[in-house]
Parts: sequence; C-alpha cells; structure tokens
Amino acid sequence: MRKLAIFTGSFSLGIFLSQYLLSAVWLLPCAVGAFLFSCGRLVVPGDWGRRLLLAGVGISLAFGWNWLYMRQVQRPMEALADTEHVLTMTLCDYAVPTDYGAKATVRAEGLPGKLAYYGGAELLELRPGQSVRALVRLGSAARIRDDDITTFTSKGVFLLAYQRETLEIGEEAAPFGWPVRLGHAMQEKIGELYRGDTAGFLTAILTGDKAGLSEQASWNLSEAGLFHILAVSGMHCSFLLTLVRLLTGRHRRRLLAGVTVVLLVFYALLTGGSPSVVRACVMLIFLLAAPLLGRESDGPTSLLSALFFILLENPFAAASISLQLSFGAVAGILWLTPKLHRLLLGDRKHGKYFRFLAAGCSTTLGALVFTVPLSAYYFGTLVLISPVSNLLCLWAASLVFILGLVSVLLGFLCTPLGMLVGIVPALLTRYILAAARLLESIPYHAVYFANPYLKYWLAFLYLLFAAAYLLGPKGRRKYVLAACCGALALTVTVWLGAERFQSDLDAVVLDVGQGQSVLLSSQSSFALVDCGSGNSWYDAGQTAVHQLRSLGCWRLDYLILTHFDSDHINGAVSVLQHVSVGTLLVPEPTDITDAYLAVTEAAKERGTKIRTLETMANISLGAAICTVYPPTGGVEDNERGLAILISVGEEDLLITGDMNAAAERRLLTAYELPDLEYLVAGHHGSKFSTTDDLLDALDPETALISVGSNSYGHPAEETLRRLAEHGCTVYRTDLHGDIHLSIQQGDEHEKEQ
Repeated sequence: MRKLAIFTGSFSLGIFLSQYLLSAVWLLPCAVGAFLFSCGRLVVPGDWGRRLLLAGVGISLAFGWNWLYMRQVQRPMEALADTEHVLTMTLCDYAVPTDYGAKATVRAEGLPGKLAYYGGAELLELRPGQSVRALVRLGSAARIRDDDITTFTSKGVFLLAYQRETLEIGEEAAPFGWPVRLGHAMQEKIGELYRGDTAGFLTAILTGDKAGLSEQASWNLSEAGLFHILAVSGMHCSFLLTLVRLLTGRHRRRLLAGVTVVLLVFYALLTGGSPSVVRACVMLIFLLAAPLLGRESDGPTSLLSALFFILLENPFAAASISLQLSFGAVAGILWLTPKLHRLLLGDRKHGKYFRFLAAGCSTTLGALVFTVPLSAYYFGTLVLISPVSNLLCLWAASLVFILGLVSVLLGFLCTPLGMLVGIVPALLTRYILAAARLLESIPYHAVYFANPYLKYWLAFLYLLFAAAYLLGPKGRRKYVLAACCGALALTVTVWLGAERFQSDLDAVVLDVGQGQSVLLSSQSSFALVDCGSGNSWYDAGQTAVHQLRSLGCWRLDYLILTHFDSDHINGAVSVLQHVSVGTLLVPEPTDITDAYLAVTEAAKERGTKIRTLETMANISLGAAICTVYPPTGGVEDNERGLAILISVGEEDLLITGDMNAAAERRLLTAYELPDLEYLVAGHHGSKFSTTDDLLDALDPETALISVGSNSYGHPAEETLRRLAEHGCTVYRTDLHGDIHLSIQQGDEHEKEQ
C-alpha cells in the first residue's frame, strides 16, 4: 500500500479543490467534514480503513492549510493594495527591462509574501540579495483591472509595487543570491562562447531563461512541439545525473547520491525554482535515496510527494500552467508509457531500431495523454507532429545539454577551450532549430482551436481510446481502428472548420484584448485589418495566424494597418513572418517609429509589396469590394489613420480604426458613405469616437466593439448610450469573444462565437 502516495495525493487534491471550487468561507467547514470522514477508519477494517484515514486526513489538512495561508499571507498583502508605503525590499532575482524601466521579484521587510517591483533602469545594475528602499504604490497581483489572473499568485507574488521614489540602494548582497548569480554568470559566458539563436537556445536549456531566443526560433520550436525541451524539468535533471555518473562512476552509490542531491538543489535555485524543476529534483532525490534506505523507488509516490512540497510552500501554485503541464506529462508517462511500450513490442523479438522507435513513441504519447487537453485550453493548439519531432530531436537535446554544460564550465577556466568543446553542441543546436523550422513549415503540422469543432473532436478521440481500452479483446487492432477513426474524424473536423467561411463575406473581429484585429474572407481571398493588443497576456499575431491556419489559409492578399499605435500593429510582424502577405497597405506615417520600421522591414524581408495610401483605393476581395480611405488631415496619429469600407451587395461594414470626432466629421465631409449594416466602433468604444454625427449619417444596425482590460474606461458609457439611442445591436469581444459575421448578398446572417 502506497501510504505516502495516498496522503500526499489527498492533500494535493484538497488544495486543487480549495483553489478551483471552494470559496474561502467553506474551507474550514469542509476541513472538519473531511476529518470526520477520516473517522470512518473506526468502522472500516484493514487496508481500506487505513486508506480512508490517510485520505481524509490529507484532504482535511489541505483545506485547513489553504485557509491558513490565505489568512496569514494573501489577505494581509491584499489589504495593502491601492496604498503607498516606504518599503525595504531584497531582490530575489536579476531585474529585467520593461518599457518604462525594469522589474524584479522582491521580498519586503514585514510582509509574508513576495512582490513584483517595477522601478527605474537602475534596478538592472543590482544583484540578487541586494536591498532597495523606496516609496512605492501597491496594487493587487491577483486582479488587474477587469481580469482575474494567476500569473503572479501562482509564483507566490501577491502585490505589485510601483516605484514612486527611490530612497536608498543597499551595497552588500546577501549569500542566498549566489545560485542565481552563478546562473547569470553562466548566461554571460554562454554569450561569449555562442552567438545568435544558438546562444539563446543554450541559455534556455541550461538556465531556463528563454529571453535570448528570437521570436522566430521560439515560434518554430513551439509549433513543432519542441518548446518543452527548454522548460527546465526532469529531462534536464536526468541529463545532469548522467553527467555526474560519468564523473563519479556508477558503483559509488553514496558518493553519487550525495553529490547529486547537492547539485540538484543548487540547480533548482540556479534556474529559479520553477514547479517543473522542483518536481524533477524531488523525484530524483527519492530515486537516489530509495536503495540507500533499502526500499524500492515508486514513481507515483515520488511524483505526488513533489506536488505536496510545492503546494505546501504555496497553495496558489496549483494554478501554475507550468506545474499542471509538468505533472500531467509525468503522470501520463508513469501510467500509460509502460502499457504502450508492451503493446507496441508484443510477444515478438525486435531489432534495436524498432525498440528505440517504440520507446520514443510510447514516451511521447504517454506525456501527451494528459497535457493535450491542457495545451488546448491554455494555448489553443494541438501539435500533431510532436511525436515525430521528439524522435528527431530529443537525443540531440540531451547531448546539447551535457556538452553545452561542459563547454561553459571549461569556458570559465579557458575561453578558447570552451569554444572548442562548444562546436558540437552548437552544431546540434542548429540541427534542432533547422528541424523545428522544417517541421513548422509542413501544412497541418498542428491544428488550432480557433476551429470551434475541434474541441468536440478531441473529446470524441478520448472516448474512442477509452472504449478501446475498456473493451476486449486484448491486442493492437482495436487501437489501430480507434486511431484510424480519429484521423478520419479529424479530417472532417478540419474541413468543417474551413467550411464556416463560405459566405460572400465573412468578417471576424478577433478577441485580442485591448486592441484590434479584423479578419475578412471572401471566396478564398483573405485580408486582415490591424493586428495588435495593448494587453501583454494576449498575442494578437498568434491569434490571427492560428485563425488563418484553421481556415487552411497560408496567404493573405492584404494586410491593412489603419495607423501605427501599438495596440493595432504589435502583432503584424508575427503575421508577416508566418503567413505570406501579398500587399501591406499603410497610411503615410507622421513619425518613423521603431514599430513602423519593424513592420516595414519584416514586409521587405518576406517580399511583401508595401503601398502607402494617399488617395482613395478600391481593392477586390473575392465577391467583396474594399474601399480604403486615406487620412483626411489632422495632426494626431489617430486622426491620420485609414478607414475601410467593405461592401458585398447591399451589405456594408465600416472600420475606422481610432478616429476621433474631428476625423469622423472630415471623413463624412470628404466622401459619400452608404447607410451601414455593420460598424466596428472607433477607438475601442472611446467616448471621443463613434459620435452622433457618424451614427446619424450612416445609421448602422449592428456595432462591434473590439475591447479588453484597460484603464481608459473603454467602452465608455456615453458611447454605449449613443449606440442604444440609435437602435444598434452591440457585440463586444470582451463579453462575446470572437465575433463572426457571415454575410450573403441579399441576405444577412449574424452569429456570435
């Protein structure tokens, strides 16, 4: 009986229930109820009684611990939100640059949890362990404006501290910052030994810092199903264990165990202590300790014990995506991989290559069984080619880690020697990046949940294999049949997703948060109007590309940018890099900004024609005609934007970007616009746009507002009132998600998704 697994698993289950299902007022009553449940041990004899006791006590302690943690840590810190204080803070890691200075994770004297400290650029000069005393404005880390988020709280950060005035910077660094400082030194040494994406890849795989990778390399690795290589986890710790074994010898058990435990703890601190690396370290420590204590190592027990320690330190870590993916992958490997391996090998003898393929496939599929639904939910992607990419690249990743680490350590002693040893990991890194680039270019290497039918296919696939597992007889044929049925159903699902866009005009206002991106499709011709978001947790470029690929579109006829505000164009570079674009339409810029240069340079690199619009242009888009109006004057960037009228038959849709009242009046004076059926409200529903003059002149029936979490008050009550007074039906991306208009000539169909 796995007593420790039952207790730690029950505790972990209780924490997840506390975080996701139970409100704070129910925690203590539920803790008492779980404890009374455990008293069933008195009436249930034998092993089942002991299991009942361990499970009840574990869940009861979890409810009680979650309540106590909220009372002693979270609530005292949340109570300080929206106040100003002078705090003495110690840096937990190196600061990273932001648009307005720098930020770092800190601990403040007198506060039980951590803070995210946003200060000036001088933070970049400090080291972990150094202190800073400053006047700060505190804000909640659990809710930013309208959105509840777990990005900070899952890491134990409960307050955001915005610097108002720096009073004092400490001179001496505390010893606890040494592992992080060594990691920083390794990153600098990697920068000396390697270049470009090779350096970024080595930095990520050795220290967990992925900031050095280019956007293109990160995209390719993610789309090829290889990004997990860079998430420091059990694979990396296993590589470290292999290296230690090579240095100490296999038969020196006590020396091996002692050295490895110290190294694992140090490595976990060096890489930031993410849930995946802590999980791996705990499991390997259990593995090493078991023979020394005369016990057998048990995978489920070590896995659940690792989860117990992480949640004991911070119950809010249950919401960590990294934790869920890491533990889901290992749980699948422990449960499913042995079964798949036996199924693939059967009773026959096979050669070493077949055994290698069987081991790789069974491990990959085991890791995917629980992580696929999580990836679909969090990232909206299912990488179909990941089993192939893992077979091609995991062996190379292990050599990159081991030889890369050796080259860095030698580089500290002699840089030329480190560079010499680094030739092999550099070549292997280029191989992995080239393989990712090639795999990402294969059509339908991945499918995207922008296709609304895909979630039903995924549920159907799991039901298929569950039925095959539960129903007899034993053998491989029923699984082959289930796989064939799943593949056929996927083909139909992909076709159905594309068939949604078969009207004379389909327009989708994409949900990109506080920004704008409108996809237009007509008779296999595609255009995208704007692509940007002001919310850092939205990737407008990725959203647009996934939507296009779910339609089988690998080429845009037009990319139209109304103006150059970040929340309208910061995803455009990503679109240009991953989708072929025929023509980029832009207004004449008022200033040559970095954003403008980035977009135009990306267009030139991809062979996209750039057209600066100074006069009205009519462009054909399948059955639709797009009339693009140039700026009509004004001095502000919002006033000097493009407006786009899309017409099919008697139906019209107008997009005005961020035009204000003055620009709207000039547009109405300069051009004769028709009565509208659809209007994308200007400037995300700002009170200074979508004025009575525009509504009176064009009389739209339906208004679409692209808006997300913001501090500007969008959409404004005045705008919503004006739209209601003019009889407009209103759809908002923050409330309805993607808004899909399907328009036929002489008919109209409006649907919300």
